Amino acid sequence: MKDFKVLNTRAPRIDGPAKAVGKAKYADDLTMPGALYAAILQSPLAHAKILNIDTSKARKLPGVKAVVTSKEAGLVRYGVSPARYDETLFAHEKVRYVGDEIAAVAAVDLATAQEAVELIKVDYEELPAVFDMFEAMKEGAPQIHDEFPGNMNAEVHQEFGDTDAALAQCDLVVDHTFLNKRQDAAFIEPHSCLAVFDLDGRLTLHTSTQVPHYVMRTVAMVLGIPVGNVRVVKPYVGGGFGPKCEATPLEMSAALLARTTGKPVKMNYTREQVFLHSRARHQFYAEMSLGVMKDGTMVALRNKAVLDGGAYTSFGIATVYYSGSLLGGPYKLKAMKYDGYRVYTNKPTCGAQRGHGGVAHRAAFEQLLDMTAEKLGIDPVEMRLKNIMATGDVTINELDMSSLGMKECVEAVRDGSDWKNKKGKLPKGKGIGMACGFFVSGAGYPIYRSDTYHSTVVIKVSEDGGVATVLTGSAEIGQGSDTTMAMIAAETLGIPLSHVRVVSGDTDLSVDLGAYSSRQTLMTGHATKEAAEQIRNAIASYLAEEMDCSPESISFSDGIVKFDGQPGNFQHIRVQYIKEHRGWTDPPSGEYLTFREAARLAYLKGGTLVGTGKYKPPRLGGSYKGAAVGTSPAYGCSAQVVEVSVDMETGEITVDNMTDAHDCGLAINRTLVEGQMQGSLSMGLGECLFEEVKFDSRGRVLNPSLGEYRIPTALDMPNVKSIIVESSEPHGPYGAKEVGEGAIMPTIPAILNAISDATGIRINELPVTSERLFMALKNKENA
Repeated sequence: MKDFKVLNTRAPRIDGPAKAVGKAKYADDLTMPGALYAAILQSPLAHAKILNIDTSKARKLPGVKAVVTSKEAGLVRYGVSPARYDETLFAHEKVRYVGDEIAAVAAVDLATAQEAVELIKVDYEELPAVFDMFEAMKEGAPQIHDEFPGNMNAEVHQEFGDTDAALAQCDLVVDHTFLNKRQDAAFIEPHSCLAVFDLDGRLTLHTSTQVPHYVMRTVAMVLGIPVGNVRVVKPYVGGGFGPKCEATPLEMSAALLARTTGKPVKMNYTREQVFLHSRARHQFYAEMSLGVMKDGTMVALRNKAVLDGGAYTSFGIATVYYSGSLLGGPYKLKAMKYDGYRVYTNKPTCGAQRGHGGVAHRAAFEQLLDMTAEKLGIDPVEMRLKNIMATGDVTINELDMSSLGMKECVEAVRDGSDWKNKKGKLPKGKGIGMACGFFVSGAGYPIYRSDTYHSTVVIKVSEDGGVATVLTGSAEIGQGSDTTMAMIAAETLGIPLSHVRVVSGDTDLSVDLGAYSSRQTLMTGHATKEAAEQIRNAIASYLAEEMDCSPESISFSDGIVKFDGQPGNFQHIRVQYIKEHRGWTDPPSGEYLTFREAARLAYLKGGTLVGTGKYKPPRLGGSYKGAAVGTSPAYGCSAQVVEVSVDMETGEITVDNMTDAHDCGLAINRTLVEGQMQGSLSMGLGECLFEEVKFDSRGRVLNPSLGEYRIPTALDMPNVKSIIVESSEPHGPYGAKEVGEGAIMPTIPAILNAISDATGIRINELPVTSERLFMALKNKENA
């Protein structure tokens, strides 16, 4: 591997100091003189016709400055995918879930806005509602959207090879069913925004989002504002994990109220409203059949998925496609058939959450692999190694594994966990399990049909040559993307990391599609590297002219410049620099020309040093319907081994150890990579063992707080051994690719396989609470 100066190190986060001392400004920290505060009226019913909305009392309340409903907002349909724009800012004919937005109020303070919301009188005609995805598919079920009969939001039917024929030729076919539950992302910071129009009618929206670019487009479309007159600025963000990947009624309401009143408008979701808005993990039901030969060779997979999508589409079309396409790897298959159904119900809308579309079905499939290995008498690790794909392979559904360290990941966790000395040798109540997974390094196509670049970056060097500023629309949401871009820029320019600044999350700076689908390291990283190369090459060209040498002889590293590896005769450049900066306290010194001096020379010869970079993937995917979903310029992969203890009397589960290996191509920042790995394990552990959004019989969320919706704490997390595997991705900047989402894929099935090893019981429904496992243990005793 190349000897990097900045990359592949444990450089501290560039945003760390501001967060550590409390100077980081989040959306709720922002305010403006004269700002109003807003609140939203949401439906108390899951399904009802709206007969009348009376806002007169609310408008008369002292301190109220505006009340808006669908009458003021209009009926422009929006959503995530243009193929399913099925939402309007406010409900106008009927409401479709508890929490559907009806009106918004702006007032001089929040208490007044909330009081005004209570004064809005809505007359409803309650309609029959449906909360179960299987009931929603039945004939005669209440229809949630008239244009989608049978409540079928989207369905996918794909087949690669002749699956039935392939299964018929197998020595063994194993069937499996699996059911997860709806989960919430449980980010610490609820959605928050501040909207203001200037005197020229231009909107600036400060908002806690993962996708400033998409928010800009949606707000412009819904409110009828030219997109060039909308600026979205993302401040510090307290977590996103997917549900902050689309424009919200919060943002659009605040913008509409700001335009209506001519005042800045601030608006927050409560924690309960976060649960009602949702856009988090779908509930999935899976039916799978895996056909193998008696030596363990995998042959064919039949896969059926049913997804509870809630009241609207959000990312749902992509979700139902991902559930099938992401099982094309990382194992070799000769045939694969997938039937997927996403169904509307009268519950909050589901969307994208970490490991979008792939987590539940990966859990089901990796369980099925263990079940199959057990029937064949083959070690689960060996069965996976026998069928694993490698670099250069193409999946049966035409996904190109341009780099794939899957074998290395499996071997790393096998050896790192001492698998061979533990599997089958642990006492009753102790178990060990493993699983694999893989995920995209950025979606191959934007959400809307376009040939747009997925990322553009501008780098500007200060006129004295001392600081390079990276300007990007990318979204730092806590994952460390600002630090990653700073490190790529520093490495490429050959300067210390401390000489790079990053300004990000502003749609006025550049185009960037945002933080989703594990895209920013590869895509924004490419654009950053190209912009830095442009500057480096410009400096080399001007310097070569001045020094009468070839640009190729010039190299930059550690903030110094070498000519064929030597200092060169540069004293006249230094003399000029020092004369220009007489009185400054930090004149350049040493036997080598500094980057600062070289950049200043380039500025004097050519003006302000600016580099621009861009990236969009090449054309990807096959010719079949839905081929674009699941495509990516690269794929990351993971393997995990988990050890558990189960109290055989109570069903209580303790996760004792986790060994995790992830192929990220090249670890730009080793600490950040490990942080993403460990964060994925924590989230997967919670989803597996105790997370579930619960509803009553009328569609109301029963546990809409972080006190009642349990997420893992430090006390729940075991010892974690994180192993970084680096396969060097040819399509990634310096060989780098994803880690943010793919690392969650093996966690749930590895825990489930370990529980099975400990108890002899195969649990196929999440979460595996102690109560659920206790009942399963009792049922086994009584069988």
